[in-house]
Amino acid sequence: MANRDSGRVSAGGGRTKSLANMWRRVRERLRAELGEEVFQSWFASVEPEDLNGGTLSLSVPTKFLKSWIQSHYQDRVLALWKNETDKVMKVDIRVRTPTVLAKANDEEASASKMLDAASNNLAGSSGFMASDIGAHSSSGDLASPLDPRFTIDSFVVGDSNRLAYEAARQVASSNPGTADFKVLYIHGSVGLGKTHLLQSVAWTVRREQRSRRVIYLTAERFMYRFVSALKQKEVVAFKDQLRNIDLLLIDDMQFLQGPTLQQEFCHTLNALIEAGRQIVVAADRPLVDLDSLDERMRSRLSAGLVADLRTFDKGVRLEILRRRRAVAKRRFPNLNMPDQVLEYVADQITGNGRDLEGAFTRIVARNQLAKYEITVETAENAIRDLVRTPEPRRIRIEGIQRLVAKHFNVTKQELISPRRTRSIVRPRQISMYLAKTMTDRSFPDIGRRFGGRDHTTVLHAVRKIEKMISEDTTLASEVEMLRRLIEDMKD
Repeated sequence: MANRDSGRVSAGGGRTKSLANMWRRVRERLRAELGEEVFQSWFASVEPEDLNGGTLSLSVPTKFLKSWIQSHYQDRVLALWKNETDKVMKVDIRVRTPTVLAKANDEEASASKMLDAASNNLAGSSGFMASDIGAHSSSGDLASPLDPRFTIDSFVVGDSNRLAYEAARQVASSNPGTADFKVLYIHGSVGLGKTHLLQSVAWTVRREQRSRRVIYLTAERFMYRFVSALKQKEVVAFKDQLRNIDLLLIDDMQFLQGPTLQQEFCHTLNALIEAGRQIVVAADRPLVDLDSLDERMRSRLSAGLVADLRTFDKGVRLEILRRRRAVAKRRFPNLNMPDQVLEYVADQITGNGRDLEGAFTRIVARNQLAKYEITVETAENAIRDLVRTPEPRRIRIEGIQRLVAKHFNVTKQELISPRRTRSIVRPRQISMYLAKTMTDRSFPDIGRRFGGRDHTTVLHAVRKIEKMISEDTTLASEVEMLRRLIEDMKD
């Protein structure tokens, strides 16, 4: 926790370690929540400066980064810092100058690197920085980096993912223009293998068909590069670079926001398809639930092959753990992890591959660092807080939108559209109000679910409905009825 007896903590003074340690923990939580690619795109260069009078100052190297983080992650960053210290009331993001950059604390940076290296060592190289693997990316700085672990051979196949796996394998092995489908859309929740499959396609093509031009991109990387091209007046070159490839792999499609960016991406899709090229897209939800997606793009993607990734069955979970044990034994020859321990972990950790990875790493850490013998009992102690009790049913923003739209006799698509007629605006504001008061979603996240709107629009809607229901008992009763109906339809 922060030094609570001081009104000011500086990143350059004697209390550096307190602020730096808190920032390290916040970074790790962001990395875990957002994934390595998103984290590297937006937070790798963020640095804490000072904590003064309740305002925490963070610095970034560019105005673009400042704007993006403020628009999309400000609330989450503030919440994570508040978990560290109750002194933080506000987060201020600044564009740092060369003078500020020079103030970086070498001792803390060195300690951070040592910690990262130790973590990667222990996890069997489970974390890769973009700078470590950038050499594996093609097309200059356009492509996102690839993780060398994510090959087609290392993907564990079961009934829950067989269709997506076979489709990806066909894309990887087909000659240009010969695949049975031009577009492959893969969807599934976090940690089920979407990124693994996409990157395995890229690795296979680069190994077996060197003349075939392939680019793997996250949606956020696409947005970042497109905006950079606009600012540098290099849009034509950017478009040419994308449209002259044979295979385009786009990950985390749910993060592609904004009509201009979606329109440009749709043009790219059309150009590649008409030229007989191949596209593979991955997202964390079905196409029908990508509410902010341009209808033309949705139609293009729906016309291809759609494959889902479902929760792993026990057989897949066990095989993942066996492979991790084999990798760990090469690193730690004295490691002894009995089969019954793997069985126990596979029974207890039923979420996704990332949860399994975390559980396995904890058990190995207790063995290698604390010298505990690996038994079912010690494994139980190591992963106790990872074993989830049955989660309460959740309220989803999509469900709120559907119910409110039906109640007011409008369509869900109209709720997230740019239309501003009174018959649409009022239901939209009520939907935003219910989304904020009935879910744990942030203002920026709710804005994204309502057609990519700014977080200030959501804040305005919430405050407006709060004021109206305090003054209008009829509206208050109507909103309360909607609230009860939403409670009844939890999934």
